[in-house]
Amino acid sequence: MPSTKIAFLFVAAGASLWGVIGYFVKELASIGYTPLQIVFLRAISALLFFFLWIIFYRPRLLRIKWEDSWYFFGTGVLSVSFFNYCYFTTIQHSSLAIAAILLYTAPAFVLLISIFVFKEQLTWKKLTALFLTFLGCTFVSGLFSGNFSELSWTGFITGLGAGFGYSLYSIFGKLAGKKYETLTISFYTFLFAMIVLFPISGIYSSEISVLQLNVLGYTAGLGLFPTVLAYWFYTQGLKQLEASKASIISTVEPVVATIMGLLLYKESLSSIQMTGILLVLSAVLLIQERKTKKTIIDGTLNKAQ
Repeated sequence: MPSTKIAFLFVAAGASLWGVIGYFVKELASIGYTPLQIVFLRAISALLFFFLWIIFYRPRLLRIKWEDSWYFFGTGVLSVSFFNYCYFTTIQHSSLAIAAILLYTAPAFVLLISIFVFKEQLTWKKLTALFLTFLGCTFVSGLFSGNFSELSWTGFITGLGAGFGYSLYSIFGKLAGKKYETLTISFYTFLFAMIVLFPISGIYSSEISVLQLNVLGYTAGLGLFPTVLAYWFYTQGLKQLEASKASIISTVEPVVATIMGLLLYKESLSSIQMTGILLVLSAVLLIQERKTKKTIIDGTLNKAQ
């Protein structure tokens, strides 16, 4: 099990790899695949990579107790499949900027759920980091250049659903991490996701062959970098970090995505977006410190003990 500092870096590395997903999605979308079909390609590609990894590394990691399947139903269906569906629906009913902001309400959901599920303490440091994260994501998204008249009630509800679904990976992943290794969790996460996504993605009726060389290349890249390696790093680090902290650290993802857009697609970066990047990085650095401070909840009781 990694030390706290290494776990911090693992989570940050996983989130950074998530940030490059836009490149593969853009390329597959330009070929003609729909968002749900791209999600399915991501799931099946990741599943194959994880399967090969486990078979060559330690086949026994495929063994699980079927009564524990609810962990992987949580990570694969309630989180990965659900939040992707909600996220793409939000994009159809609003701007990309607003969809991104609603998705990154996830740390708030993780923080609140973790108080009840993991009995984590709500500290001033976490609240400050959460505020900086949300403000930073708002700046990075470029939201201030648009307006909320673009957002319908459908988009608003599914946007919050995306944030909630995104947050559930931290919750179910941490619960599963108490009994299973990272590779096991990741493999079954995408197995459950693939099973659910296949009938609704329409991939079987697509006129575009997945055997085209460019499609295979982008699909393999999508499955390996922002999926297999990203989820492995994140889940491995999650074992040693509080779920709420890991979720806040994961918000380096939109920062990486913004930088990638700047470098690869020559997208402009305003001073407001640069300020947002600095705010998100400040939030990550803020919660890296391990010293205990007075908490809002149970602080007095803990001191008395």
